[in-house]
Amino acid sequence: MIKLYSIVKSYQIGKEEVEILNNINIHIRREEFVAIMGPSGSGKSTLMNIIGCLDHPTSGTYLLNGEKILDYEESELAKVRNSSIGFVFQQFHLLPRLNARENVELPMIYAGISKHEREEKAVEALRKVKLADRVNHMPNELSGGQKQRVAIARAIVNQPRIILADEPTGALDPKTSKQIMELFTMLNQEGTTIVLVTHEPQVAEYASRIVLLKDGNIVQGEMEGLES
Repeated sequence: MIKLYSIVKSYQIGKEEVEILNNINIHIRREEFVAIMGPSGSGKSTLMNIIGCLDHPTSGTYLLNGEKILDYEESELAKVRNSSIGFVFQQFHLLPRLNARENVELPMIYAGISKHEREEKAVEALRKVKLADRVNHMPNELSGGQKQRVAIARAIVNQPRIILADEPTGALDPKTSKQIMELFTMLNQEGTTIVLVTHEPQVAEYASRIVLLKDGNIVQGEMEGLES
């Protein structure tokens, strides 16, 4: 499903070129649950952004469902992000003036889905994450765990094949973190490919495979399944 070959990412800072990722090779299979770990500055979020089509590598090849995704125009990438990939972030990124249902509807607005269908699907997604009783609540009326559940509902409402989660439990207490990770496990068991960035070993334990980054290099999990 996701194949990265010889991925390099560097930035020009003044006269110096700083390399963030160095020759990354990885294959993530359909319906796999992968955790990306590493110390701060190891390149975890940069790798996640490239997988999510939010950033381009300096060089290398990225195949998503067999397609050379780096050849796509920005408008094509936007369609891929909206239809094939769901995003979950540490800080939830809910719009404060929209209630839970309206926040979940946002990806469907971009997809051109009718208002009636948007409302039905948003409510169903919120029901799936056990927030049927919070449909009309504003973000400031929700706990941290509930906000993250809304964010997950928004990520799954277009039924993407992949969910990318960047430190999804970083702002949550241990009990709520466990509930969120159990939700990701359920989604994975239903067939969704999950890729998450975390610095917490207890969170990474939910994954079926751990990819460890250090100084822009994969030091564990790089070549597993790459040729299959």
